[in-house]
Amino acid sequence: MNAVRLTPALRAAIAQHARATYPDECCGFLIGLPEPATPEGPRTITAVRPAANDYAGERRRRFEIRPEELRDEERRVGDAGLAVLGFYHSHPDHPARPSEFDRDHAWPWYAYLVASVTREAVPAIGAFELDPDTQEFRELPLEDAPDRLAPLVPELPRT
Repeated sequence: MNAVRLTPALRAAIAQHARATYPDECCGFLIGLPEPATPEGPRTITAVRPAANDYAGERRRRFEIRPEELRDEERRVGDAGLAVLGFYHSHPDHPARPSEFDRDHAWPWYAYLVASVTREAVPAIGAFELDPDTQEFRELPLEDAPDRLAPLVPELPRT
């Protein structure tokens, strides 16, 4: 089971995005190096990028990222030697755990961060991965990466 690592600044950026869209769900991309240093090594998130919540219905309880937006993001970060390692989204006034809707729309291998957000704060962020055999989420360790990591990441071109 691979831990997910991100800097406090990236954790704060996810929290800020969740607070800015409250009471609707926010969503975005988790970007990092394509492969961990070892097979069981952590997936280190080196950047987060907000995405548009294009869910056609009630956005307070659902999010959807258009396939075209994912394709464009994968191309853009791939050109910088990085990859989309997963996604983040918020759960307004609900726990930092995936919902049934999240499970039904998840893909194995990707990391999923879920931020619990209230009007006042973001009390928790949880990390999860969909098990390809059971089709259930398993919780992953969420670790702090050192802030010194940020200068090692190439600047991503803006689109």
